Amino acid sequence: MEWQDEGYVLASRPHGEAASIVSLLTSQNGRFSGLVHGGQSRRQRAALQVGNKVTAVWRARLDEHLGKYSIELESSTIAQLLGEPGKLLALSSASELVEAVIPERDPCPNLYRSFSALLGSFDGEYWAATYVYWELHLLTDIGFGLDLSECAGTGVTEDLVFVSPKSGKAVSRQAGEPYKDKLLTLPAFLKGTSGAQVSGKDLADGLLLTGYFLQKCVFQPRQKKLPDSRVRLAGKLSMNN
Repeated sequence: MEWQDEGYVLASRPHGEAASIVSLLTSQNGRFSGLVHGGQSRRQRAALQVGNKVTAVWRARLDEHLGKYSIELESSTIAQLLGEPGKLLALSSASELVEAVIPERDPCPNLYRSFSALLGSFDGEYWAATYVYWELHLLTDIGFGLDLSECAGTGVTEDLVFVSPKSGKAVSRQAGEPYKDKLLTLPAFLKGTSGAQVSGKDLADGLLLTGYFLQKCVFQPRQKKLPDSRVRLAGKLSMNN
């Protein structure tokens, strides 16, 4: 068995004295792990940093085997983010979330494209808002998408400012006001409001919203918590923006 694909490094773990087991998010083959001989060498460690884009060839005698990777570096994301702690946290958080929630060897081209777009956003001003959007799309990709198109109770499409923690559906201001202490806030920028300014509170509300459903739908059933990098990212963005 053999295939060649492009992908992003999600994780690299030492295996034995010199090798590494590397997990990639690939364009056509989904999240896929393989053994890299010499993965702990200086040259290979540089190529196998989380977020780096690589070209990979995977080979195995049988499809169900772990297999071996031959990997070549295309571009170093990590090198571009040195001195950018917020962006480094976002990269770590996104990579750890994909590693934790996406089944291995399940093709996910939409997620690959959104992950690539997220990394591309680090060159711009609005990367933090893009990260929140990315988590929203991640929930959709894994089958837990939120319905923010209309009010769950009345069906209206205007003045949607809350989200029901039970249904994951939007709630209008009028319908939700009596229950606002039990509802999650829907920041304007997640509704696609034209010209909406994104404040630190908006980012905090957005991450609280997506984090709530990631924890409830994905991590809690597995008796786990959100990755520590995700928790620290939420704290940092709420303070610095």
